[in-house]
Amino acid sequence: MKPLDLITIGRSSVDLYGDQIGGRLEDMGSFSKYIGGSPTNIACGTARLGLRSAVITGVGDEHMGRFIREQLLREGVDVRGVKTDPERLTALVLLGIRDEDSFPLIFYRENCADMGLTEEDIDEGFIAEARSVLATGTHLSHSRTRAAVLKALELARKHGAKTALDIDYRPNLWGVAGHGEGESRFVESAKVTAELQATLHLFDLIVGTEEEFHIAGGTTDTVQALRNVRAVSGATLVCKRGAKGAVAFEGAIPDSLDDGESGPGFPIEVFNVLGAGDGFFSGLMKGWLDGADWPTALAYANACGAFAVSRHGCTPAYPSLAELEFFLKRGVKRPDLRNDAELEQIHWATNRQGRMGGDWSTMRVFAFDHRMQLEEMAGYTPEKGGAFKELCLTAARQVADGRNGYGILCDNRIGRAALHAASGSGLWIGRPCEWPGSRPLTLEPELGADCGGLQSWAREDVVKVLCFCHPDDDALMRADQEATVKRLFEAARRNGLDFLLEIIPSKLGPVDDMTTATLIRRWYEIGVYPDWWKLEPMQTAAAWANAIAAIEDHDKHTRGIVVLGLDAPEAELAASFAVAAAFPLVRGFAVGRTIFGDAARGWMKGEMSDEDAVALMAERYARLCGIWDEARAKAA
Repeated sequence: MKPLDLITIGRSSVDLYGDQIGGRLEDMGSFSKYIGGSPTNIACGTARLGLRSAVITGVGDEHMGRFIREQLLREGVDVRGVKTDPERLTALVLLGIRDEDSFPLIFYRENCADMGLTEEDIDEGFIAEARSVLATGTHLSHSRTRAAVLKALELARKHGAKTALDIDYRPNLWGVAGHGEGESRFVESAKVTAELQATLHLFDLIVGTEEEFHIAGGTTDTVQALRNVRAVSGATLVCKRGAKGAVAFEGAIPDSLDDGESGPGFPIEVFNVLGAGDGFFSGLMKGWLDGADWPTALAYANACGAFAVSRHGCTPAYPSLAELEFFLKRGVKRPDLRNDAELEQIHWATNRQGRMGGDWSTMRVFAFDHRMQLEEMAGYTPEKGGAFKELCLTAARQVADGRNGYGILCDNRIGRAALHAASGSGLWIGRPCEWPGSRPLTLEPELGADCGGLQSWAREDVVKVLCFCHPDDDALMRADQEATVKRLFEAARRNGLDFLLEIIPSKLGPVDDMTTATLIRRWYEIGVYPDWWKLEPMQTAAAWANAIAAIEDHDKHTRGIVVLGLDAPEAELAASFAVAAAFPLVRGFAVGRTIFGDAARGWMKGEMSDEDAVALMAERYARLCGIWDEARAKAA
């Protein structure tokens, strides 16, 4: 078996999508940043569907080039073919959504990095690893990139790989329309038609809209255009027809498009047509490479296209395989898919790695987000508090040593310098939102009444909130706290941030084996779906089993649970770890004062040096990591 299912080749870019829907691009006030370019989108879309995908493209040696490379890795795309160009900048696209028919966009691609690809960048050994190679039309528009694409196709055919073409006609990228006409999808050009037709014999599958087949076939009569393409290529031709779905032709072209093989369409609202074709091709490649018949492959393709036109952005809109299978089985419940809560939860939960990479199947978290506990220590000042948290970060990074599975909890009020320094370090980062010790729950003032302050958070920060709650809470207390948590949760989702809910019932009343499970079920009932749960240590296997059942009954895709410490002695934590580690959904721990308490008290009073404080915390943190790892190993 070849190690790759698919290599795409061609454009990559940073897409800046206007956030204001219905306005002119001139009037956009803010933008959301995504990766883009048809081959890049398709590589990500197919990776989400379970294919082993790679892309050959070029990025600049700068921040946006690194963003594309890192995002591809998060999506599970092989980046060995991504060339870093030291001289050219990464391509940029500005896009807007005016209405379902208007989508103004500007391409910033003057001598951009992906147009720097040459024949020398095509490695035969890499191409030989793939079952298929997919090219897009833009890279046939320039002699240098055209040579690279043709070499990749010839090598693909030499090594028995299937070949596919996304016609992807952008008139201004072929030089037959101006910079201000990025939205244009068709301008007649005999030169472009000739350039395309000279390559069509190299493909086993050719996909395009009716307008794209018009340029490939040299006529605006769609049936005749398809016949003209058939005259020079034996490929299966798939013609996309918008709301009418798509049709496939393996042999002669009939008199009517309706006589081709088709798959079911989906009655959905058109919100954003940009990137829909790349989503469509992702689903089509999944079916084609899996050996499905054309109606099945087209059903996959149409469904993936439906997701794309109903959401903001290109790659972020594409479904995971679990999401696609759920959608095909359940069907359309409301035409605006982005507002289908059940579907959006699956979309969010099954595409998390694309938002936040790393392997978090084990969680060893040093929690030093404490504020009140530090403020009450002898010798504390805000300056010393901030400096101490930087020492905590030093200890955490020393123990993690660049490995996956380590993280911190750190606040922005006392620990701002440490929080910002941790960004990009590879650590998992949780950031608290609650006012310490508040009940009913009150949030930190920086968040604002509507939690709008989350907009300024780093995208890797996890929204963490601690709610002291108990099943016996009176109705007013419960309603107040639930409203606050729900408001925060919804704001976290709007801003693309993971959400961690910590609940501690034992401080408020008696607990038994059902207490935590009862609380968990209630949070799901009101529509709060945490990505992470932080739970106090439970002493019995039954209590853990009940809590986990409550989670999995509502959300089979949650990231998992971490166990909090409650300032317990190490021996008590070890005993609680031994019980919790038997359950795979419990990923690890998030412990603070057991690690930093003694160091903080000594350091605040000037009785301990920076080096000694770091050494003590690192030793305790490392020992706690070892205790967890040992407990997990024994449970396994």
